[in-house]
Amino acid sequence: MNHSPSEDSRIRVLIADDDQPFLESLQKLIDRQPELTVIGAAADGLEAIELADQLDPDAVVLDLHMPLLDGVSAAARLRRDHPSLCLIALTGDEEPALHRAVREAGADEVLLKTQLVEGLIERLSTLRPAN
Repeated sequence: MNHSPSEDSRIRVLIADDDQPFLESLQKLIDRQPELTVIGAAADGLEAIELADQLDPDAVVLDLHMPLLDGVSAAARLRRDHPSLCLIALTGDEEPALHRAVREAGADEVLLKTQLVEGLIERLSTLRPAN
C-alpha cells in the first residue's frame, strides 16, 4: 500500500535552469519529497513562462542566469501573470544587487545553490496546494 500523499494534494513545482545536470539533480531532489512533485522543467526563462502558463504550478524554482530571458525578467513576468505562485530564485551568484533585483521582481525567496538542499525543501514544504 502506498502511503504517499495523493497526486492531487502534492505541491506542483516547475523548475527552470539551463544547467542540465543540475536541473536533473534538482528534479530528483524535489521528487523524493512525498509532498512535492515536479510537473515540468525548463531550460530558459521563456520556456519557464510558457510552461507556467500551460501547467499552472503551485511553485516555480528559477535559476537567475539563463539564456533567452534571465531569471529576474522571468520572475517579474511570472509574478504578474500568476500572482499567487510561490516563486523561488536559485543562483550561484552571491551579488546582493542581483538578489535585491529578483526580490523586487516578485520572488518570494532567493536561495544560493550552495544552500539549496535544506533551504529549498524547507521553503517548498511550507506551501499548501491550492484546492
